[in-house]
Amino acid sequence: MANESTRLTARDWAWAALKAIAGGGLAAVAVEPLARTLGVTKGSFYAHYRNRDELIEAALSEWVRTHGDEGLAEFAAIADPEARLRNLLTVVVQAVQPLAPSAHLSLLGDRNDPRVREAVKQVNQARLNLLSHTYRELGLSPERAASRARVAYAAILGLMHLAQTDPATSPDADALATEATKVFLTP
Repeated sequence: MANESTRLTARDWAWAALKAIAGGGLAAVAVEPLARTLGVTKGSFYAHYRNRDELIEAALSEWVRTHGDEGLAEFAAIADPEARLRNLLTVVVQAVQPLAPSAHLSLLGDRNDPRVREAVKQVNQARLNLLSHTYRELGLSPERAASRARVAYAAILGLMHLAQTDPATSPDADALATEATKVFLTP
């Protein structure tokens, strides 16, 4: 394993930490278990990070990057607002797997940590901005668009929570996506 630090990147470690966060919050981020999961020694970690806090910050940055503005760019690029909303809702609903760990929901348990609070705030704001912009393009006033965006986003987070805590409440993803699209496209 002399070459292990060159095989794994800092991003590999950040993703492993993010997966651990999804499964158990910040407390689940520990160097030795992550190294075992990645099949390397702790030396690989120290080739990229000085300490656990740096790793947590990198994981949170990666989460914000992939779930905030940059991660939503694919949807924002869809010119037709109705198609954009339909695609976004379909992807979100299909991603709601029973008992699938969610970094977002796990991070809410660590919301008193200022780093977590800021990361969640950035992701929430990016998602709400996209939803609100989409509803404005669909003809709603700025106030109604913002309100509808908050309700839609709250429903999405609620679906994630239900899927994790009670798999019996997770209906067929395609049927749910169709129903959600009807509900959230109705002015």
